[in-house]
Amino acid sequence: MAVPPPAPPPRSPAHLGRRAPRARCSWGMEEKAAASAGCRAPPGPPRSGAVPCFGISVDQDDILPGALRLIRELRPHWKPEQVRTKRFTDGITNKLVACYVEEDMQDCVLVRVYGERTELLVDRENEVRNFQLLRAHGCAPKLYCTFQNGLCYEYMRGMALGPEHIREPRLFRLIALEMAKIHTIHANGNLPRPTLWHKMHNYFTLVKNEINPSLSADVPKVEVLEQELAWLKEHLSQLDSPVVFCHNDLLCKNIIYDSTKGHVRFIDYEYAGYNYQAFDIGNHFNEFAGVSEVDYCLYPAQETQRQWLRYYLQAQKGRAVTPREVERLYVQVSKFALASHFFWALWALIQDQFSTIDFDFLRYAVIRFNQYFKVKPQVSALEMPK
Repeated sequence: MAVPPPAPPPRSPAHLGRRAPRARCSWGMEEKAAASAGCRAPPGPPRSGAVPCFGISVDQDDILPGALRLIRELRPHWKPEQVRTKRFTDGITNKLVACYVEEDMQDCVLVRVYGERTELLVDRENEVRNFQLLRAHGCAPKLYCTFQNGLCYEYMRGMALGPEHIREPRLFRLIALEMAKIHTIHANGNLPRPTLWHKMHNYFTLVKNEINPSLSADVPKVEVLEQELAWLKEHLSQLDSPVVFCHNDLLCKNIIYDSTKGHVRFIDYEYAGYNYQAFDIGNHFNEFAGVSEVDYCLYPAQETQRQWLRYYLQAQKGRAVTPREVERLYVQVSKFALASHFFWALWALIQDQFSTIDFDFLRYAVIRFNQYFKVKPQVSALEMPK
């Protein structure tokens, strides 16, 4: 295995998705691949565009040997001594390594290993379905395979954005357009229910039953959290925000800007699924503040929000939109941003208990809870336009 080149590391992707390893195959594997990997195939014929599943488990603390075993399966023509590797260190849920042979990282394979106990937070089979659904609509890279505790996929060229980028009008317009495109993806049959309340209830139950005794004094009592969760559900369910296919985790580093093609693409689909339109947008606005160093002074100003929402609505509706339409969505987004704070605060409490990644999850949870209670009075007073 060659040493990574001295050139600066590629700027994408810095995956920051928000399980223990399971020897379960993805939903669409081929029977042959499943049999050779020791995985059980689902009944019936394999689906089109099936994803191979390999019976390989990669050690979280020593990723490279397992990653190279996967590369021998996926790129058998590569000479092992020529394979270069690059670890990405920004992720706070999973561990990621890039494998490639060319200096320009052509045909680079990304190997992602699931974080410890993240099956408590993420439905990995649903993630694979979302990956392929988005790929079918031109919104995601190729998914090469799954393995026992992770997956391999195509490297997406471009720059992973930071908080300083996503407030630039030319870039936030592209982000609004891409989100509008994803929000038009529909499943066959009836529209599914939003995932928000189910996931939030599961997270709260974990916090209440498994983490409660060790909760920090800086975290609200479980009884307070339960009351707030009930208030959120009652208050937000009345807003009539449409249920659409959402990314649900659109932080800066999950947005890749390709300057040569003039577009952005979103990565990491662990939390994707049908949810409230306003949650996806409000969650993204919260991410203007950053993750490692959180600063809510960077939350977009009202003028910026309204311009972003205007771009989004015009792309979604294919026409000019009225100020009332923009204002209606602005109020919905402002209120659902509260749910985003609450959701990721619960998530961070669970990660603090189980994750082996070097990140101060407890501090992050406290920051999100504090911001929730700070903005709640002002946001809850907002009224929908007549």
